[in-house]
Amino acid sequence: MNKDDLLKRTRSFAIRVFKLVDCFPKSIAAKVIAYQLLKSSSSVAANYRAVLRAKSTDDFVNKLKVVLEEVDESNFWLTFMLDIELINSKKTEVESLVKESDELTAIFTKSVITLNQKKINKESKITN
Repeated sequence: MNKDDLLKRTRSFAIRVFKLVDCFPKSIAAKVIAYQLLKSSSSVAANYRAVLRAKSTDDFVNKLKVVLEEVDESNFWLTFMLDIELINSKKTEVESLVKESDELTAIFTKSVITLNQKKINKESKITN
């Protein structure tokens, strides 16, 4: 998967979450979850854009870690919604978003691990 695909995928994830939130019931619990989920899902997309404009490898990795944290938080709120049965009428969409957040988490985790390993290998070559 290339950077343009991930850019589209993270943006699509945020858009899908925003559309889902519009279906939430009018309750205090739903407002809290909506607020947190809107922030974290949009942060995934916005911060991935920032990743692509990183000034260095370290900057790239740090920004990627922010994306990873935000997608993980989004996953928490989505699974929490399922746990409390917030909107059973949209359960299939929520499950699909959970799956997408799991996949994005795996992609970004692998990227961070790979970049950290490359940094370690580069540093060990310098000291040897």
